[in-house]
Amino acid sequence: MSKVVKCGLIQCSNPLNDETKPVAEIQKAMLDKHMPFIESAAKQGVKILGLQEIFNGPYFCPSQDTRWYDAAEPVPGPMVETMSAIAKKHEMVMVVPVYEREMAGVFYNTAAVIDADGSYLGKHRKNHIPQVTGFWEKFYFRPGNLGYQVFDTAVGRIGVYICYERHFPEGWRALGLAGAKIVFNPSATSRGLSEYLWKLEQTSAAVANEYFVGTINRVGIEPLGDDDFYGQSYFADPRGQIIGGTASDSQEEVLIRDLEMDLLEEVRHQWQFYRDRRPDSYSSLVEP
Repeated sequence: MSKVVKCGLIQCSNPLNDETKPVAEIQKAMLDKHMPFIESAAKQGVKILGLQEIFNGPYFCPSQDTRWYDAAEPVPGPMVETMSAIAKKHEMVMVVPVYEREMAGVFYNTAAVIDADGSYLGKHRKNHIPQVTGFWEKFYFRPGNLGYQVFDTAVGRIGVYICYERHFPEGWRALGLAGAKIVFNPSATSRGLSEYLWKLEQTSAAVANEYFVGTINRVGIEPLGDDDFYGQSYFADPRGQIIGGTASDSQEEVLIRDLEMDLLEEVRHQWQFYRDRRPDSYSSLVEP
């Protein structure tokens, strides 16, 4: 991995803001909305770009409506093919969260990872699925079944952990044990519910696992649940410090930061968390 990796995160709003529109029309509008931000990131030399949870659609989980099943597609599939061409054009690794259809009636909240040459490296399926007011995700998504994979990209080994998963420390650690240097956490989380945790959990995960975390949130109000997504996307370093501040809490933005990769080894020499683990004493953690 290069000593300095320029990374980007895009936080975006729903341009139509009208969930009665045809699903395909909303998806096209969301993709079109992202394109200038992707181009901007590429022009500024970004080498890894992370997009928000289900980036090419609204966050439809405040409702329980089967029409949104039409938003799902295979992964890899048409959207991955589209983004692969963009990744290849800009020689940029991309983390692309989409709604995945494995087969009729089986859907996942998924993020595809595409390498800088446009090749599809694999996907993470969200393992932890909430089912609370405003977040009826079990209506739409089956829990992931691919574990906690890491992906060897042109600029280093990365991992993905989607939204609600950030509340569970075990997956963060699994990604660290697998050698992740940067973990992306695409999210759709609203102001009243979790804002006070936003700068706490991901920075803590970066410290505990001694890697960089890039965490992305939507921005703006979407009418399905009148959710006010508060943005504030950021990168945290392995000391838990937010690099260069967060993105806006109300405006669309491409956030770009330089990650000093030498800091990983420096921190791991200072704090020997991996050496001092005691997995022999943790067996009760996996008992039902």
